Amino acid sequence: MTLVLVAHGSADPRAALQTRALARAVGGVAAFLDHAGPRPASVLRDLSLAGHRSAVVVPLLLTSAYHGRVDLPAALAGLELDVALADVLGPVDGVVPPELLDALALRLGSALRSSGSYDGLVLAAAGTRDADARETVSLSARALGERLGVPCTAAFATSDGMRPAEAVARLRAAGARRVAMSAYFLAPGKLYDLAAAGARGAGAVAVTRPLGASPDLARLVRRRAASARVLVPA
Repeated sequence: MTLVLVAHGSADPRAALQTRALARAVGGVAAFLDHAGPRPASVLRDLSLAGHRSAVVVPLLLTSAYHGRVDLPAALAGLELDVALADVLGPVDGVVPPELLDALALRLGSALRSSGSYDGLVLAAAGTRDADARETVSLSARALGERLGVPCTAAFATSDGMRPAEAVARLRAAGARRVAMSAYFLAPGKLYDLAAAGARGAGAVAVTRPLGASPDLARLVRRRAASARVLVPA
């Protein structure tokens, strides 16, 4: 069964490069909901024309907000092959994937090699108006903080919720001396740059890179694909 990884897409070309690298790492094909191509329906039609009868679609999304609940299912409608739609890469049913925490911790370790220790952490995400989706980011922040033994606060580059700069300032006001920002982003782009600049401007000692094609994220993609259960029949 062919694996199709579907990202939101970005006007920043770095994002598509990261998505395609992750797709190659898992032996799959990349598709995008916006900005970049190809679109999911185009990829799946090509697979059907090539003789494939089924495919697994893995959303490269960290929350089940509008793109995961509405845009992606709409893009998969009316296809001529059976499609299994996997869960997003973020928390599902209140469970934070261990591979996601592994990937975040690895990126943090890399970012802190030259800047030393930290005693506070901000998990910075893109942002969404969906309160349930924001809560899953907060859930990931709590899980990451528990794993690393430091207070960890969720923040958002846009929309509702605390901004990364404010989160850094609050942690420092609460007594943290060295606050780092962990990027809850799959790929670089405008919103990642905005979050990183805000955190650095507020005094963050380190900012991690997006998760990209990290081995832990590739393991999570494979596990999500193996447990895909929402069938979109031809």
